Amino acid sequence: MRHEARLVLRGATPTHMTLRVRLAFLIVVTLSLDVIGTALMYMLEHDARGSGFHTVFGAFFWVSAQLTTVSSQLPNPVTTGGKIVDLVLQAWAVSVVATLGASLATFFLARHHERVEAAKAVQP
Repeated sequence: MRHEARLVLRGATPTHMTLRVRLAFLIVVTLSLDVIGTALMYMLEHDARGSGFHTVFGAFFWVSAQLTTVSSQLPNPVTTGGKIVDLVLQAWAVSVVATLGASLATFFLARHHERVEAAKAVQP
């Protein structure tokens, strides 16, 4: 398993390169969304009555929890804008989990086919 991870990091084959590109995309977009979501939630919610978003760190923690799809007892947004941001974060989080699962399944299936083809080429 560790060997495959190193091959993915190096992009050793087209299959490894494809997985590396997909993972890099998901990581970069998710981290960007975390920063943007934090700024938006703080701006939209910090002065709202009944809001639990009083600090930038609190907004960052909440956005990060939403992006990991962790259900929690953290306060929900009270503004319309905050609720829309929440929906976008949840939709992205679910999409990432589905995309990650599909990407890994595709990767392991492709590696299986590569090994079968390599074994056929070795046989006389």
